[in-house]
Amino acid sequence: MTTASAAKSQSKTAPQAGTQTMTGAEAVIEALAAQGVEYIFGYPGGAVLPIYDAIFQQNKIKHILCRHEQGAAHAAEGYARSTGKVGVVLVTSGPGATNAVTGLTDAMLDSIPLVCITGQVPTFLIGTDAFQEADTTGITRPCTKHNYLVKDENKIAETVHEAFHIARSGRPGPVVIDIPKDLQFKPCAYSHAQDAPRVKTYQPKRMPDQEAINAAVDLISTAKKPVFYTGGGVINAGPEASEALREFASLTGFPVTSTLMGLGAFPASSDQWLGMLGMHGTFEANWAMHDCDVMICVGARFDDRVTGRLDAFAPNSKKIHIDIDPSSINKNVPIDIPVVADAGEALKAMITAWKAKGYAPNDAAMKDWWAQIEQWRAKNCLAYKKDSTIIKPQHALERLRHFTQQDTRETFITTEVGQHQMWAAQFLPFDSPNRWMTSGGLGTMGYGLPAAIGAQMGNPDGLVIDVAGEASILMNIQEMSTAVQYRLPVKIFILNNQWMGMVRQWQQLLHGERYSESYTESLPDFVKLAEAYGGVGLRAENVSQLDDVIQEMMHTDRVTIVDVCVDQKENCFPMIPSGKAHNEMILSPDADQFDKTLV
Repeated sequence: MTTASAAKSQSKTAPQAGTQTMTGAEAVIEALAAQGVEYIFGYPGGAVLPIYDAIFQQNKIKHILCRHEQGAAHAAEGYARSTGKVGVVLVTSGPGATNAVTGLTDAMLDSIPLVCITGQVPTFLIGTDAFQEADTTGITRPCTKHNYLVKDENKIAETVHEAFHIARSGRPGPVVIDIPKDLQFKPCAYSHAQDAPRVKTYQPKRMPDQEAINAAVDLISTAKKPVFYTGGGVINAGPEASEALREFASLTGFPVTSTLMGLGAFPASSDQWLGMLGMHGTFEANWAMHDCDVMICVGARFDDRVTGRLDAFAPNSKKIHIDIDPSSINKNVPIDIPVVADAGEALKAMITAWKAKGYAPNDAAMKDWWAQIEQWRAKNCLAYKKDSTIIKPQHALERLRHFTQQDTRETFITTEVGQHQMWAAQFLPFDSPNRWMTSGGLGTMGYGLPAAIGAQMGNPDGLVIDVAGEASILMNIQEMSTAVQYRLPVKIFILNNQWMGMVRQWQQLLHGERYSESYTESLPDFVKLAEAYGGVGLRAENVSQLDDVIQEMMHTDRVTIVDVCVDQKENCFPMIPSGKAHNEMILSPDADQFDKTLV
């Protein structure tokens, strides 16, 4: 480096006299430790070697070496979603950062708190097309809640603290910190978390407006056909929000449904639970949404997989929308009463107002409404034709549910993306939040295995199972090596139909049975593949083998792949075709014929 270049690269802020000093790399690790970080999921490279050297010289934080940066990001997501903490990712510049983009986008769409630290080429090489240089902040701007290119080594610790605040507060999301390599070597001043200034322009509104709360409660008290429509925002708001939802539902006696992301916020064992709604939601949940007169949306965003055709969505309802993100209000669906606030705080305020006003549900109307719902439930929309030899995917999940419910461990379920994901949502009930981890907004194949690794790291005594498809699991199969290295007994339950199942289903139902490139001509032997990595491989080829294989899987002490050979032609129902309304569901031919008098 020339003297001029060196002078140019020097920061403008010098360490203050008496201030704790360390290298920029050490400041990163010290700040992460101050934020309570237990694990970093990452992959080393040239632009982050000073940080990896700092990791080597401390024992506060454990690094988990993933086999791909996308896998590292998903593992951090699984850790964050199962623990409620911020997940941390560390990757190098260029391809390291770009490989993490899918995980960052996934976290952005599903509101998962991540802090991703990326290395960057030295400051004097930025803009020169240097080796492994990429415009990380430019690339990640659309898929992160916020991002930074650090230009002053004395701002490193402060930036880390600020990033954690942004990632975990308000609507959670991923934050990227891009740190040039030369700054990681330089001595710098360390800022403690309590000394780091807050971003004045970032002040998420947690507490609800009392006027809005009163208006919402007044409307709720008049409801004759109400429904709680809940989403991942309830889970993101913490256990108190789930408890408040349960209390308010108990006070009102209203039915409750949920998006894919919100499963577990309300107990599936409750009589008030209608199941998941949306494209592959239950008959009763979708019809209740379509026919309701008051909809209380809590922490959901009216996405297209839930609403279907917008002009036919809940046409006769008044809508209350509770969301901490003001940009979500009126984005897709016109709202009658918006409540911008933390889901838990808003629900607690509603409970207080409901009690203070002496409100009670309309018993006569609710009796009629529940009678209607019970008629919809009688449709038995998840029915399927059982087979004595061929394993139906639904049956496989029912048996998995049976054995997990007998197990004393806390069960955590991750999924890949496809038919198996929807069947898992339909057939695996959740009574607690933070037990269900799936890629909702982005629909990322390859999510489940690394997410399970992150969930197992965060819950070492838990039973962690990735429900997978044979196509999706191959997207990040290299993370088997990570699970083996860290002795993680993750279970991978593959529903193997040899097709990209959801693609095949759409091609069958909507594209004239033209199966273009959806059949996998060549698949690995998953049992041998598991063994090759140092794990356990099991297979069930018929119904008589299924229970024994699941029981054996439950008690292995290493990462285990179970290859369940299922019916290749089975479709996932109910299904609302894209662009159709809730009352235009396609049902399984095995479900009872729908009696039009029910509506």
